[in-house]
Amino acid sequence: MIQNNVSPTLDVLFRRILARKPDGLALLDPLNKARVTGQPAKRLTFAGADRAISALAAHFIEAGLPNNSVIAVQLPNTVELVLTVLAAHRAGLVVALFPLLWRQAELTVALNRTGARAIVTSSKIDGVIHADLAMNAAAEAFSIRHVCGFGTDLPEGMASLDLAIENQSSTTRPIVEDGRKAAIISFDVTAEGFRPVPRTHLHLIAGALALSLESDLPQGATVMSAFAPTSFAGLASSLVIWLLTGGTLSLHHPFDSEVLEQQINEQFCDTLIAPAQLALRLGETDMRSRLPTLRHVIGLWRAPEQVASSPVWTAQQAVLTDIYLFGEAGLFGARRRENGAPAPVLPGVQGAPRESPGSSIAGEVFLTPRGTLALRGPMVTPAAYAPPRPPSDSLVAEPPRDFVDTEYAARIDRSTGAICITAPPTGIMAVGGYRFLSLDLQEWARRLGQGALLTALPDRLSGHRLAGRAQDNSRAREALSELGLNPLMVEAFRERAGQT
Repeated sequence: MIQNNVSPTLDVLFRRILARKPDGLALLDPLNKARVTGQPAKRLTFAGADRAISALAAHFIEAGLPNNSVIAVQLPNTVELVLTVLAAHRAGLVVALFPLLWRQAELTVALNRTGARAIVTSSKIDGVIHADLAMNAAAEAFSIRHVCGFGTDLPEGMASLDLAIENQSSTTRPIVEDGRKAAIISFDVTAEGFRPVPRTHLHLIAGALALSLESDLPQGATVMSAFAPTSFAGLASSLVIWLLTGGTLSLHHPFDSEVLEQQINEQFCDTLIAPAQLALRLGETDMRSRLPTLRHVIGLWRAPEQVASSPVWTAQQAVLTDIYLFGEAGLFGARRRENGAPAPVLPGVQGAPRESPGSSIAGEVFLTPRGTLALRGPMVTPAAYAPPRPPSDSLVAEPPRDFVDTEYAARIDRSTGAICITAPPTGIMAVGGYRFLSLDLQEWARRLGQGALLTALPDRLSGHRLAGRAQDNSRAREALSELGLNPLMVEAFRERAGQT
């Protein structure tokens, strides 16, 4: 039940499309979903998606989850993730997005930090039994009251959400649809450590608008999303862009290049959203013959300092838009120039489209006195990144900060006036979408005993890659797994060719 429509939420956007074209194709699963989760791929119309969303929302309400409580979600890039996020919002809940590589240690910390009341996962993802991980983490989180999942062979005590969709319960409760309410919580790592970053529906919509307007996406687009939706950028560039364009969202669980190309062609996708390095590799192929339907490519850069030195985009059939990501702090985009080179980013308002210089959809970028890049605007949440208040005898509170310092080193190019991002934050290592404090790596290596080393080495594609050395690498892997650490740290100690 909807009351007092103050400002749009994601569910309001979905219902508007539903009213306009209930039989339109809404969601498409990865073609290889059976390999990823053991479940058959789904094709849902907006009406079919609405029925599933309502049934899942009813399940959450009947499970006793109060309004505005947090529900943790660790799911692959499949239809179930989209349905769960929208169902949680329809039930008045806040979604905490958990990356797939998180294991028991990270899961437990995040559950306790957010006070989550429930956790949703899949029985298995890429061969890993995530249902057991969720159950074990939930046992260490005092706030958890409900554990549920998709798929077969769920452990005892875990409720089946597939069964909830089949039962089609009609339970509802009054919800105030207000875009200013909290919608998601994602997680970042800064110099001060691990921190949850809450965002409202309006923050998400602002982020998606920045992407869709800069890349000039058409209404009714068929969007292929091949970027993990476990972050602010991931969700804004898939689910929210889909709701803004009112088209079809096709999902690809990263990565199988052959399956990805097959999906794009079979589903006639005109838009691809993917990590920038993957997009550039596709652009180097004969895209006109291999991917003839593509017209828009959105490349997301987890290492934005690499954009300026990236290869020229040569696939003229499709326009490439570079999206600069700064952890969970925020993002902005710049469409490639006609010659395929990255567009210069000038300090100030980042508006889209370019012919409207007064637009502030994407917000503002500028340099701090420290020589770092700062973000300000409608998608940014300064309070989540506010530094701890220094001890002071003053009774006068300092004025609130209206920007976030990304901690990326930057300078102004004297000849062009453009911002040059020169280095990532000091002391933070990024491996793909996962960020660690370098001190944490040292701490985990110390626990392995004398002679153990765990470090991050520079990597052109992912920012960094982890490498480890111990007196017995196999025992080190076992020890890290028992500690509940994610596979990036565990596999850093894998045996390498020529190693004895």
